[in-house]
Amino acid sequence: MTAIALTIAGSDSGGGAGIQADLKTFSALGVYGTSVLTAITAQNTRGVTAIENLSAGIVRAQIDAVLSDIDVKAIKIGMVGVVETIEAIADALENWNRRVVLDPVMVATSGDRLLQPEAIEALRQLLLPRAVVLTPNLPEAALLTGEPIAKDEAGMARQAEKLLALGAAAVLVKGGHAKSEMSTDLLFDGVTMQRFSSPRIITKNDHGTGCTLAAAIAAGLAKGLDLGEAVTEAKDYLTAAIAAAETLKVGQGRGPVHHFHRWWPA
Repeated sequence: MTAIALTIAGSDSGGGAGIQADLKTFSALGVYGTSVLTAITAQNTRGVTAIENLSAGIVRAQIDAVLSDIDVKAIKIGMVGVVETIEAIADALENWNRRVVLDPVMVATSGDRLLQPEAIEALRQLLLPRAVVLTPNLPEAALLTGEPIAKDEAGMARQAEKLLALGAAAVLVKGGHAKSEMSTDLLFDGVTMQRFSSPRIITKNDHGTGCTLAAAIAAGLAKGLDLGEAVTEAKDYLTAAIAAAETLKVGQGRGPVHHFHRWWPA
């Protein structure tokens, strides 16, 4: 049976993040990708110059069109932008029981805001409780908990517990923004705290890391892996994609990770 995943996210015209990164990740991991577009960004490796959110009606219509016909096993939700989009997604998912990976995209790698401040509470109330796993980075975890950015693993663990209390089935707090030599993520499901660690790779080509990891987790879930296995596969895939990123020569700013590092020659 074909493993199929759905990404609900914004478009990155530079190809490194968003819908484009998600579909590349699905393909690289042997999963057929479907998509629902929430917004269009004018974006390159140097930043975001314009954003246009699509109407709630067309977002809802895309979700219904895909899920009414195609046997999607897992859904990755990324950039949602505004309250109306969040409401449309939540309302649509009432009719479709799928495993949801929620990546709370708030700020792009370039620093540009991708989620309106007034939409944060809607994200907490309407989408977070639908997630089998929430995947915030350190700044996103801080924004969602109302706390300062965690400085160590103890702080990450505390924020994971607080986020779990908001309704997600599990929380993966990503440590990519930390200053340590190792990049460590913590997965908490209310019972166990699992630690996923890899050596930190110094590169300016790190655009799309969050999107890619969340999409890779969704791909694993679509293939029938349990959550721990899916996170392990996703972490290994992203680490290799970051390590190979310097072989790509894309743009003049923060380039993308190398989604197809296993196939393209250096």
